[in-house]
Amino acid sequence: MVSKTDDIPESVPNCNTVDLARDSETANSRESSKTALKDPCACATGHNSDTAVMNGDGGHDQAEEADSKQDGSADAESVEDSNEQEVIVIQDTGFTVKIQAPGTEPFDLQVSPQEMVQEIHQVLMDREDTCHRTCFSLQLDGNVLDNFAELKSIEGLQEGSLLKVVEEPYTVREARIHVRHIRDLLKSLDPSDAYNGVDCNSLSFLSVYTDGDLGDTGKRKKKGSELEQIDCTPPEHILPGSKECPLTPIQPQNKDWKPMQCLKVLTMSGWNPPPGNRKMHGDLMYLYIVTVEDRHVSITASTRGFYLNQSTTYTFNPKPANPSFLSHSLVELLSQISPAFKKNFTTLQKKRVQRHPFERIATPFQVYSWTAPQIDHAMDCVRAEDAYTSRLGYEEHIPGQTRDWNEELQTTRELSRKNLPERLLRERAIFKVHSDFAAAATRGAMAVIDGNVMAINPGEETRMQMFIWNNIFFSLGFDVRDHYRELGGDAAAHAAPTNDLNGVRAYSAVDVEGLYTLGTVVVDYRGYRVTAQSIIPGILEREQEQSVIYGSIDFGKTVVSHPKYLELLEKTSRPLKVHRHDVLNEKDAPVDLCSSVECKGIIGNDGRHYILDLLRTFPPDLNFLPVEGEELAPESQKLGFPRQHRHRLACLRQELIEAFVEHRYLLFMKMAALQLMQQKANKDNKTAALQDTSAADVHSESKPQAPEASEKVPETTAASPTSSESPITPEEPVKPNATTASDNSAPEAPASQNAEIPTGNSNGTHEPSAVEKQNGECDSPLEGKEADENMPGLAQAKELAESLAAEDGSGIDPKSREVVLNACKAVGSISNTSFDIRFNPDIFSPGVRFPDYNTEDIQKQKQLLKDSAAFLVSCQIPSFVKDCLEHSCLPMDGATLTEALHQRGINVRYLGTMLEFVNNMPAKAQLEHIYRIGINELITRCAKHIFKTYLQGVELSALSAAVSHFLNCLLSSFPDAVAHLPVDELVSRKKSRKRRNRVPGGGDNTAWASLTPSELWKNIVSEAQNYYHFSLQCSESVDQAVEKYGLQKITLLREISIKTGIQILIKEYNFDSRHKPAFTEEDILNIFPVVKHVNPKASDAFHFFQSGQAKVQQGFLKEGCELINEALNLFNNVYGAMHVEICACLRLLARLNYIMGDHPEALSNQQKAVLMSERALGIEHPNTIQEYMHLALYCFANGQLSTALKLLYRARYLMLVVCGEDHPEMALLDSNIGLVLHGVMEYDLSLRFLENALAINSKYHGPRSLKVALSHHLVARVYESKADFRSALQHEKEGYTVYKNQVGEAHEKTKESSEYLKYLTQQAVALQRTMNEIYKNGSNASIMPLKFTAPSMASVLEQLNIINGIIFIPLSQKDLENLKAEVQRRQQLQDSSKNEEQQANQLELDDKLPVDD
Repeated sequence: MVSKTDDIPESVPNCNTVDLARDSETANSRESSKTALKDPCACATGHNSDTAVMNGDGGHDQAEEADSKQDGSADAESVEDSNEQEVIVIQDTGFTVKIQAPGTEPFDLQVSPQEMVQEIHQVLMDREDTCHRTCFSLQLDGNVLDNFAELKSIEGLQEGSLLKVVEEPYTVREARIHVRHIRDLLKSLDPSDAYNGVDCNSLSFLSVYTDGDLGDTGKRKKKGSELEQIDCTPPEHILPGSKECPLTPIQPQNKDWKPMQCLKVLTMSGWNPPPGNRKMHGDLMYLYIVTVEDRHVSITASTRGFYLNQSTTYTFNPKPANPSFLSHSLVELLSQISPAFKKNFTTLQKKRVQRHPFERIATPFQVYSWTAPQIDHAMDCVRAEDAYTSRLGYEEHIPGQTRDWNEELQTTRELSRKNLPERLLRERAIFKVHSDFAAAATRGAMAVIDGNVMAINPGEETRMQMFIWNNIFFSLGFDVRDHYRELGGDAAAHAAPTNDLNGVRAYSAVDVEGLYTLGTVVVDYRGYRVTAQSIIPGILEREQEQSVIYGSIDFGKTVVSHPKYLELLEKTSRPLKVHRHDVLNEKDAPVDLCSSVECKGIIGNDGRHYILDLLRTFPPDLNFLPVEGEELAPESQKLGFPRQHRHRLACLRQELIEAFVEHRYLLFMKMAALQLMQQKANKDNKTAALQDTSAADVHSESKPQAPEASEKVPETTAASPTSSESPITPEEPVKPNATTASDNSAPEAPASQNAEIPTGNSNGTHEPSAVEKQNGECDSPLEGKEADENMPGLAQAKELAESLAAEDGSGIDPKSREVVLNACKAVGSISNTSFDIRFNPDIFSPGVRFPDYNTEDIQKQKQLLKDSAAFLVSCQIPSFVKDCLEHSCLPMDGATLTEALHQRGINVRYLGTMLEFVNNMPAKAQLEHIYRIGINELITRCAKHIFKTYLQGVELSALSAAVSHFLNCLLSSFPDAVAHLPVDELVSRKKSRKRRNRVPGGGDNTAWASLTPSELWKNIVSEAQNYYHFSLQCSESVDQAVEKYGLQKITLLREISIKTGIQILIKEYNFDSRHKPAFTEEDILNIFPVVKHVNPKASDAFHFFQSGQAKVQQGFLKEGCELINEALNLFNNVYGAMHVEICACLRLLARLNYIMGDHPEALSNQQKAVLMSERALGIEHPNTIQEYMHLALYCFANGQLSTALKLLYRARYLMLVVCGEDHPEMALLDSNIGLVLHGVMEYDLSLRFLENALAINSKYHGPRSLKVALSHHLVARVYESKADFRSALQHEKEGYTVYKNQVGEAHEKTKESSEYLKYLTQQAVALQRTMNEIYKNGSNASIMPLKFTAPSMASVLEQLNIINGIIFIPLSQKDLENLKAEVQRRQQLQDSSKNEEQQANQLELDDKLPVDD
């Protein structure tokens, strides 16, 4: 299952955690209850979420239940309990041991019984005083401890035991590890690995803004009294309305990175390896070192340690020098011969240990930076050695050298998973192997394209070659042997690997025991797509024809099946919604399949059942697959579908299938309910014809009788079919009553909208009744579905469905059975007694034929496909746009936009359709940010398509020239960008023409140089038209696009660099110069791979995380906090310390700490979240910007005002780069900055930011929104502090008017506002009196003292909390009880007011959303 967390949540828009409907939010219940779906902290208040604490493990069929017990039992509650008991097993109490190392004082170390001895080794290699030792053993009472033993298994090891560190003799391997470790220590502060994207290093700049660790600064004297010393002036480019957005501040100078030179050179000597006679003296290897004092020394690594020898560069004399300084550690030796080394090494280690651990830990997957400064290339023996060996990780630690990836990937899947500790161990192993495999595959793919790997079929043309490196199989994304000719040739061959990866992701998430998929990684590098796969044992020795025992190798001309495969795939058919079906083989005999025909089953030599080629796991997307003689639904046709696509492999996303089935399930329940009501009503008419029923269905919904029934169907709901998958993002709140009722075969919770309610026979005798008007504006994500439960007859229908599923339907009267039968037929269920929708993935596959007896079934399947294609355009796209309009979905850049679309099951090829939809909306102005981000994405994606083929024609020596030329054509205003072709290269190139051209896809290697800006932009416009069916109005140049769509060149540069893997030099680029191009070849520093892979999940941790969220939503903060802490432990257990999901966990914890009043703890957790987001997602990822804002708030609450301001300025700068100033989120950021500046009495600056926030809020939320009222109030407060009472009154009046109209006179907000108005009027009058007095009596007037007070920190903090959606809760038990009662009361109030509000809003919304009639 591609669980919805798959592409880890990117943007986490607005985190209104415990929005216990406070303040501006309460009133505007419609605004607050749609807190961001994707947000872990989005808690709609007071839902009774006991029903689905664990994500819908309830209903899936019992047989499967037995197999996949792994994720806890069927009953949500008991899962939680059993997990809680199991957890105690893990958390055995720790104990303390003493450690005695040579030459240091003994020290205490806290350990846990689960740890291995090896983990103590790691700790010692990291500690400042013992970090230079690598070759030692730990001894307890003279006995050497086994490195791989768990501490609890060691006899006599207890609280207070003394462990001795004993130096051991070196071997060649140990000596190499030692040198490598010393080199790592010397480089520990050097960021070059992060810039070069190696060894999972990545950048983090938080410490530049916080002056080291925040924890310490908190303990320093509070800075409240020294307000005047804070420098608050933001840099010019951050101020609202500033025109330029520079690039250099993206990576501020970190003073710690100024290299501390300990040695000039440390390298392997040319005298290696030692000759035989020296080996017998214990020489292992020789090193050559130049100290800072310029002393050249030669060092021998021997079994006893390191000593100076008498060799020089040209003479070999291995005898020990005098003195030889024999030392067990290289550091001790160097400290004796070089005072500078000793001094600098000590300082360096002090600094290294002071850095936050999260700045040092490796990330699980490599993150590449698209910008880097110019760094000097230093000599580095280890790096040089790594480049020419196929060492991956510490390969030499693994006996047998290269890793058998397939064996590792499959054995980790086979690990036992009966209880929590076992599952954790299994998931940890799976995750580790996956991240290692992804790293190895990426490295291999680059080696393949760079020409460092020999092909296994070297005689063939380059595009047909295949490679094996490090036990991984690599193939290029070209159509080899016309395999895809029917499906679109190279375009299909390029799309197939990503489709296949989605299939692998889906099958591995379902995790059926006994069914194996291949490790798969797709790498785009230098214009080529490379697929890396683990190798099925024995497949290389056999022909494919012999080995395939299930499926087809020729797209369905010949097909075979196999009972064992059918049995295994049958288990995946429900969760993946795949319909088991028959197809005809070449002899016209039917063959039974439970997957698409392309899916091949091969039994490896290891006896495992593998499936591969999963590119058609999900059904085809008919909107992009014109089929002769087939008519699409009217909704699709109206929008100009079906459209011709590049290839015929376009398929629907798994998220769409889920949403569609959920939507159909809701429809099914409503139909059954309506029929039952009718039966009740007309006992005399036995059953009304189905025709009438569905018509009644449509009409009854359009009556306000149960307005919420159709209005409030939650968007992506969380019930999931099998226990083993969790399609909720950590960023999605758990949906409360996720209808886990229904019969067991229908674990889907109600879906989003009912756009095309199939009336009558389900093929589109469609009447656009009022229902469509209602459902046209698809229902909002989080508005609870209590009302559904109240729809008369629905409960009855549920019971009926359950009893039908429970028994074989024997004890049910025929009338009821007919009700279900009718409802099943109407929604296209494959069973007649229960709701069960599945898709046949082979429909419309060219070359696949079906037996005649299936004709009716095939018709049904075709209809389902048409319906789901229509559902995508008539429901999911409008629903996405509506979420954007309501700000429950707030993408900031291309990646977060793509992810938001994907979460709703919309493929990016619909980007043009979505933009058209936005463009035709009356409320278009409020969607300007979405339109701009969409256009940005569209242009950069088209440019990426063109860039891909452009790069394929460039040879390696001209790569930087070609890339800079392309960027000039794309972004520079210089009209005649000319490529630099150095003369001599042209000469030598003529000679080498005779050589066979080795570049895959070659051609004339200088063709790229003839590209011109106008030609490139023409191509972009035609690509947009052909691929996205969108007409761009900018065919001449980038400046036209910038002007027409309000784009920023720096944003375009960021997007294209990230999408294509380009890394550019940080400097100010003059894009707008008409006299010289913006980029030169020196500005292109590197080109990185863009990697797609599977993200294995931590399922138990995830359940805890969700139950924690659910508890928080119900107001049980303490319990919620405990559960989330537990989740954090489990996440750490599976992923290690650094992972995006841990980041979400830390953010929520920090928020809870803050609400519960523990500010220092909130600060510490949020600091970790920021560091982790910077490291694992990128320094300017939208998520990182959000984290910076939260951290600033907690800093302010801790009295660290200047830090809070620096963080907010950083967030604002990053946001300007990522999406520019005109974005709803900018209003929140500017309100934060304005409030803090108000607090430090910088009134004029404060006003600039607050007035900007007011303008943005008015634009995106409409002038009548409560957000705007609050903005007016904040501005009024600053004017009051400036004693400009007239302006203050003016703004507060505006705010008051909004409150009065929106929430009524009686509401506390309105009262507060009117009080404040009175106060302002008094102040204004007093001021006027004083002035008059002065005019009248001159200097001897008796002046009334006026109150001009700086705002108190507490009042500023209170406003900050309000705008960030936080409310404080005093935590005594009694208070909590009252609070819960209050929450429930408000919930009921809200529900009753919602009914009225909805009817009122219906009219208002109809104006906003275009409705197709």
